[in-house]
Amino acid sequence: MHIRWTLVPALLIAAALAAPALAQQPETPESATPEAPPPKKPPKPKSAPTPKPAAAAAPAAADGAKPTLLGQYGDWGAYTASPGGKKVCFAIAKPSSSETTPPNRPRNPSFMFITSRPADKVSDEVSVAVGYPFKPNSEATAEVGATSFALSTQQDGAWLKNGTENAHMVEAMRGGQSAIVKGMSVKGTRSTDTFSLRGLAQALDRSDQECK
Repeated sequence: MHIRWTLVPALLIAAALAAPALAQQPETPESATPEAPPPKKPPKPKSAPTPKPAAAAAPAAADGAKPTLLGQYGDWGAYTASPGGKKVCFAIAKPSSSETTPPNRPRNPSFMFITSRPADKVSDEVSVAVGYPFKPNSEATAEVGATSFALSTQQDGAWLKNGTENAHMVEAMRGGQSAIVKGMSVKGTRSTDTFSLRGLAQALDRSDQECK
């Protein structure tokens, strides 16, 4: 089945960015070790759980998947990596603000990724890792300006429910000020993450140039 292994390089960057913050936080009741963003196809049977990023990232790094920074543009970084010999390019950002209801519920850091993988003929695919397990079978939303996009969720990851909307969302983000992601955790905590779009267009231009 198609596992979203292509985000492993992004998760390596996320882990590096998250490490200082996690070191200062108490153990997060909303989540255990965060899991990789989910596949678009149905999940594996319960007898074969999806590996956690720590397990998935180690072999990827050994296989030459260590990400290379192409440039930092405002709040977005552009990176490339080659897990399994297949080139991947992506832009990544942390939220400029995060809120939960009830307030101040601790969780792992969240990140938004926009990924291209030429070998699979995929360009500018939007996904989010929110730092806690979503409520099973729940949907999340991403709002850019006045437009709302439905997100499918699994474990701690989310992606556009309608994959054909990726281009529309990225176009809106290029001309927007912020993207707001809302969801609900398995424990019923509602989260709102606001991602600044400052520098996104430049980061995408750079990553797209690398993965033409």
